[in-house]
Amino acid sequence: MRKVLITGGAGFIGSNFVRFLLSSRSALQITVLDKLTYAGNLDNLREFMRRKDFRFVRGDICNARLLEELLPGTDIVYNFAAETHVDRSILEAGSFVKTDVLGTYTLLRCALKTGVRRFVQISTDEVYGSIAQGSFREGDAIEPNSPYSASKSGADLLVRSFCVTYGFPAVITRSSNNYGPFQHPEKFIPLFITNAIEKRPLPLYGDGRNVRDWIYVEDNCRAIELAGRKGTPGEIYNIGAGEERRNVEIARKIIELTGADEALLTFVSDRPGHDRRYSLDARKIRSLGWRPRVGFDDGLAATVRWYEDNELWWRPIKGGSFKRYYAKLYRGRIAEASQRKEKR
Repeated sequence: MRKVLITGGAGFIGSNFVRFLLSSRSALQITVLDKLTYAGNLDNLREFMRRKDFRFVRGDICNARLLEELLPGTDIVYNFAAETHVDRSILEAGSFVKTDVLGTYTLLRCALKTGVRRFVQISTDEVYGSIAQGSFREGDAIEPNSPYSASKSGADLLVRSFCVTYGFPAVITRSSNNYGPFQHPEKFIPLFITNAIEKRPLPLYGDGRNVRDWIYVEDNCRAIELAGRKGTPGEIYNIGAGEERRNVEIARKIIELTGADEALLTFVSDRPGHDRRYSLDARKIRSLGWRPRVGFDDGLAATVRWYEDNELWWRPIKGGSFKRYYAKLYRGRIAEASQRKEKR
């Protein structure tokens, strides 16, 4: 039985990856290590807690002593543990540096020491920066433009250094924007879906013409597993579905799917360093046999239905500290936008 450690497995992509492995792969013993910050949610894993092939451990990847207890005999580590939200990194970057950089270094050091056989670093297309035309390939330079993408770039470079210096068997995956069930409502698509359900403003940055390549989370999970199983150590694999959309198009589609009032769409002042366009060349992961299965329109409709059917999951998340964060980020912007509308 293969022993698997998934860090950050109570988060959005991590918990979907756990679900994918347990439903599609046999003879695995999975341990999830998660610090359970605001973005980690045990409800995402509740259905697995009684399984004999699953174990949850609450802990921090910065804790070397804990890692050295968990890692011996591990066949593969999937490192999803990270602070990931760009807006939060702009407000407070320190936790991103600690978890994404120092945490990844600590995990790498302990994995090397204990003889881990395979390591998969989960990264992001944002490390490349913005691209006006064409698509980023794995060998292109990284030019991060936010504290979040800079912290992930630092982690990627550490992984590369361990591969080159120590012959450590790691691969890096860089995916485009994920969406789907269990995504924290601070993110663009679930924020707009839940706000539309609540009849609250949909705060769209700038002119709304920023472009992202979207991938349904299960398609990304299949690609990550494949890269971990068949990828060449030391290599990077871009994971993108080729589903580029402007943010304003997605906002209007969410309004249509939820039956919300078009007037809820509120153009607010842009965030600092907002990348205009992301686009990935994913031929390398496709050469291993991967293809996306879920088109954006179908995936978005399914995602809207999930949030409509699971209000008991997301409504508690949008209370408490999330309200304070939301007010700090958006209240002034929404008020300014309302004033502009009144002057017209």
